[in-house]
Amino acid sequence: MKTMTSKASLAAAKASLAAAAMLAAAWLASPVSAQTQTPPAPAQSAAQPAPANPAPTAPAATAPSAPAPSASTVTAPAASPAAAVSTTAKPDAATAVAPAMKELSPWVMFMSADVIVKAVMIGLAFASLVTWTVFIAKSVELSVASTKLRSALKKIAETRSLAEAQMALGAKEGILPSFLAAALREARMSAGLSSDAGIKERAASSFSEIVRAEARRIRIGMGVLATIGSTSPFVGLFGTVWGIMNSFIGISKSQTTNLAVVAPGIAEALLATAIGLVAAIPAVIIYNHFSRVTKGYLELVNRASGAAARLLSRDLDRSHGSMHSRAAE
Repeated sequence: MKTMTSKASLAAAKASLAAAAMLAAAWLASPVSAQTQTPPAPAQSAAQPAPANPAPTAPAATAPSAPAPSASTVTAPAASPAAAVSTTAKPDAATAVAPAMKELSPWVMFMSADVIVKAVMIGLAFASLVTWTVFIAKSVELSVASTKLRSALKKIAETRSLAEAQMALGAKEGILPSFLAAALREARMSAGLSSDAGIKERAASSFSEIVRAEARRIRIGMGVLATIGSTSPFVGLFGTVWGIMNSFIGISKSQTTNLAVVAPGIAEALLATAIGLVAAIPAVIIYNHFSRVTKGYLELVNRASGAAARLLSRDLDRSHGSMHSRAAE
């Protein structure tokens, strides 16, 4: 009887070991989430005492095989919620970052800038507007003046006297009629004088005054371009320095050096420098362009002065020739 009970207990022990081995293999084959669940069936089979007769030992060996598929079926859908949470979390993060990047536009940076930086930006924008206004106005003025002066020089190219030149030009205003009027006035005021050199010298002095006055008139607006081109970068730099100072003050108040906190203030400050360069670069280019065009126009003015001086000299020589012919008669 003792041998039979010992054999029964040995068979029960073997069955328990086999059940434990199968449970361990099923636990290792299941996902990570299945490790937290403890199947109840093997614990009860391990806790039950060994039966008295060996007949019930056969079902005990096959009992642990039933919970194995239940563990895999329970743990298989457990991984899908975590994956769903991870996939839904990514679009939220992307949508949280995207609006912050879209807010860094020039208009938003201007509206969120300091009052001093705003005043600098508005002043530079006004200076840029003045630059383009001067460019359009001076382009039209120089083009019209050069065209009129060339046309007038062509009209008097074949004339022989000051009076004939005035008749060819008609009652028009311009730089060449001014030269002709000055020459006639000097000839009339010097009537009766025998020195032609003095008359020509006085007429040349009058021509020089007219040339200088025309040069001053045609250069109106050039000083504004020079001022804008030379001072706009420094005005923009002042706005940048002021904005960066405010950014550093904000960093000290927030006690963080995160780029998301620092970047907007620095971007607003750099916008002032950008507007200063936008105002300065065209002003310098336009100033140099008008310097060349003005020089060409003043050369035409000097040609007109020379033409009036030649006509005056012909009139003087003609008047002296008529006087000599009358004296000979």
